[in-house]
Amino acid sequence: MSIIVGVSAHYHDSACCIIKDGKLIAAAEEERFSKIKHDSGIPTGAFRYCLREAKATIRDVDCIAYYEDPYKKASRQISTNLTDLIQNPKRRFKIDPARAERDIRQSLGFDGPIEYVDHHLSHAASSFFFSGFSEAALLTVDGVGEWATTTYGFGKNDKIDLFEEVSFPNSLGLLYSTITAYLGFDVNDAEYKVMGLAPYGNPRYVDKINQLIEIGDGGQYRLKMEYFDFLNGERMYSDRLADLFDEPPREAESELGTFHMDLAASLQRSLEDILLAKVRYMHDTHPVDNLCMAGGVALNCVANGRILREGPFSKLFVQPAASDAGGSLGAAAIAHIRRTGQRPELKPMPHVYLGPSYSNQDIRQTVSAIFPETSIVDCTKNPDNLIKETAKRLASGKVIGWFQGRMEFGPRALGSRSIIADPREPGMRDRINELVKMREAFRPFAPAVLDTKAAEHFDLDHASPFMLETCQVISPLSLPAITHVDGSARVQTVSAQSNPRFHALLAEFDRLTDCPILLNTSFNMRGDAIVLDPVDAIWCFVVSDIDALVIGDYIVDRGFRLDTWDKLKEIFGARSAKKRAVPESVNVYSFL
Repeated sequence: MSIIVGVSAHYHDSACCIIKDGKLIAAAEEERFSKIKHDSGIPTGAFRYCLREAKATIRDVDCIAYYEDPYKKASRQISTNLTDLIQNPKRRFKIDPARAERDIRQSLGFDGPIEYVDHHLSHAASSFFFSGFSEAALLTVDGVGEWATTTYGFGKNDKIDLFEEVSFPNSLGLLYSTITAYLGFDVNDAEYKVMGLAPYGNPRYVDKINQLIEIGDGGQYRLKMEYFDFLNGERMYSDRLADLFDEPPREAESELGTFHMDLAASLQRSLEDILLAKVRYMHDTHPVDNLCMAGGVALNCVANGRILREGPFSKLFVQPAASDAGGSLGAAAIAHIRRTGQRPELKPMPHVYLGPSYSNQDIRQTVSAIFPETSIVDCTKNPDNLIKETAKRLASGKVIGWFQGRMEFGPRALGSRSIIADPREPGMRDRINELVKMREAFRPFAPAVLDTKAAEHFDLDHASPFMLETCQVISPLSLPAITHVDGSARVQTVSAQSNPRFHALLAEFDRLTDCPILLNTSFNMRGDAIVLDPVDAIWCFVVSDIDALVIGDYIVDRGFRLDTWDKLKEIFGARSAKKRAVPESVNVYSFL
């Protein structure tokens, strides 16, 4: 028996996974356990969970695979921060290449072999070895790993060849993050907001965006560093950037104007154009049918959709946890190959329901301790009734917190830890943005649709189970709650095989309304990680404006005594405040 644990940590989105005899058994981000969004610490909670799920002990683990080479990373940190380190000598303590091994030994308690896998190799492997492809071109794009920021590769059977790279500080990820910061959003967190804002604008500044980057031959490009200041550790952009656009940087939370929307549209267009050009170059060098992508930039679902529609590859697989969290999968896969001589099982990733689940007994104990019995609908003896009752509530315009089965791995809620609603309601998007998610009004929501009926409503001719590409809405139904301003949507197709209960709910909602689609967004409040356990779900239900909580085989309806709600909000609000952590900086990437 072979048991490999993969770990990503010490930058952002730390995570852990476990591969047993070549099969991925479990994976989870640490933020769900610690409640610190984008938690970068060693994933102790996720590690303990993965061992439990695999029915293994730490003594059963053959090796732990770490998702980057700490010494190569330290060389980049020293080389690019030398002036700062001389001026601020105490900052040298942040460069600690021994930390990974120390934390694995001390915090995880593991004294066996450790395999180190280069960052972009981990990204590439996380996509290729879980794509189901026996051969594919491989593109990884992020902020930075050790030195690489973009790599071009080819995978065949159990081998990966990364044949070209772009090196730091030249980075498409950092270009996107720089404009994100200039637009007043948090870096390494809110880039998706810029993507969501882009359709509201016109790409009037593409020429100016293109002045920030010089496109070279092959896979190469170079940032014009006079416009960037992230090497100094204070902010992402220099004064030259504001001079170029003749506009001051936007203050966080201030009003968004036409300029900001147009700049977002221009950045998005430029990124897509560059990626398309580099994808065509890859196909020229390796003319195969399949493309695999990973790295944080691969979460740009608008670019992904365009790459598939306009690019030369007929099939695209994007690792659903494309950011650093997914690096744990790739590191584990490479370690498995190194130790066994065989790749992980050759089949497409069927789903990402790889996190913890909770029994009805666990759920009942928690729910009964908080809510009066009169508010709880018990469907344990008739689970079909749970589907019918939930569909009725959705059809009547209620917003539902949906907590079922194993938690998703990655940033997307896919019908396990979701907030769901009727997509046909004209005011539903604004209601959820303002009162439930408490977030910016311009941000779109995604649709979940029965896989057998997706093509009737969306310009999509293939499965999209991970919500990683956009397409146009072509439905005869009016779907204002999930249709973005440009007529697009980020679709999740739901099959009976991948998620039987969510599929059954969509089918029942379709039976009641002739609409096989639900609005689906992540089960969390703004600034919080997606809920992990029943207590998290109850907290989000209590402090938000969600109408009902469907948790396991129980339904809890809002509506009992207001003084009870006020007390619960007070209790859970204090709990949340203790768990939240303020990031060191939201204005610049931290490279130390």
